[in-house]
Amino acid sequence: MGKRANAIFEGGGVKAVGMLGALYEAERRGYTWVNLAGTSAGAIIASLAAAGYAAEEIKEMVWQLDFTLFKDKDWLDRIPFVGLALSLWFENGLYEGDYLEGWVREKLAAKGIYTFKDLVLKEFEDDPVCRYKLVVTATDVSRRKLLRLPYDLQEYNLNPDNMAVCKAVRMSASLPFFYEPCRLPFVNADGERMLNYIIDGGVLSNFPVWIFDSEQVPEWPTFGFKIVEPDEYLFFKSNNPFNLFTAILSTILEARDRIHELDPKSRVRTISIPSLGIKTTDFENINLKKEDLFQAGIAAATGFFEGWNFDSFKTNFCGEKTCSKAAPDLLEPVYTGSPAQHRFTLKPEGTAFGKAGSNQKPATPTDNRNRLKKI
Repeated sequence: MGKRANAIFEGGGVKAVGMLGALYEAERRGYTWVNLAGTSAGAIIASLAAAGYAAEEIKEMVWQLDFTLFKDKDWLDRIPFVGLALSLWFENGLYEGDYLEGWVREKLAAKGIYTFKDLVLKEFEDDPVCRYKLVVTATDVSRRKLLRLPYDLQEYNLNPDNMAVCKAVRMSASLPFFYEPCRLPFVNADGERMLNYIIDGGVLSNFPVWIFDSEQVPEWPTFGFKIVEPDEYLFFKSNNPFNLFTAILSTILEARDRIHELDPKSRVRTISIPSLGIKTTDFENINLKKEDLFQAGIAAATGFFEGWNFDSFKTNFCGEKTCSKAAPDLLEPVYTGSPAQHRFTLKPEGTAFGKAGSNQKPATPTDNRNRLKKI
């Protein structure tokens, strides 16, 4: 048996190819996955890994994809000149999302996975957090609430075991206005038929690295897989209404989780993969950069694992030493710069701020990955 771990995948559209490279490197180092979680495109990777696909197998499937098929249209969308505008107005999204759901359904069915009942972990079947091998996040805009699927279906008087995994992934990947929102019909406690609208989980949490955390010291680590943007994407210049809309959407999907990025406990267990400037919905050009993104993921994971030390992580961030208490004293910045360039290193107790200990070499600012240095 390999080294056990949990994996959390950020949303990122086609940029998720980079996270796939990092997953490949983690598995090459012997890690196997207990629980997996993801948002949007991260939910797709997490669902395939939970079904039993290795990263190398997922890569083969993705490399055969025609990404433009994810921009699927119905008859309304195909009306010349005004079709997409009509779809956005009447259906609340430019594209259907049916191809995405069907592709995930096909790949999961090949592994015998249909509903979340097929993903129940026997050793954790009574655990309220780890019962299912997979968790995906979505947003109920009718209730203004973040959903952990399938667990939160109980709030709708629905059985989580019976939810189709591909439907949960489709809900999680319902990028606002790009894909039409999903509809969740249910009967409330008063016997009334209800219909709620579900969209991308990234609206409320694009990087749920906290989702398997508890107050107890973990038996195995949880790794976050996250895409980071180059510096030029940190600044917004308004040239037209479309650019403004894009900036608003990016803020919705990314800003909230920067709270967790500032949390040292989250930072030191996250593999940060450069986006290489690829945009979330760049389905037309991803084939030109997918191999570069994959290799960037491998390089980011290699740098991360060279410095990862689970015992040090538990000592400094778990149990009685909470993250908030440890943060000011245990983390020192390697060097200053833009947010995308920050790296941090754990410093031994008793070491002066900003200086290396007797057995610790000062880090050099060679890249933008977050590393947990061995003590």
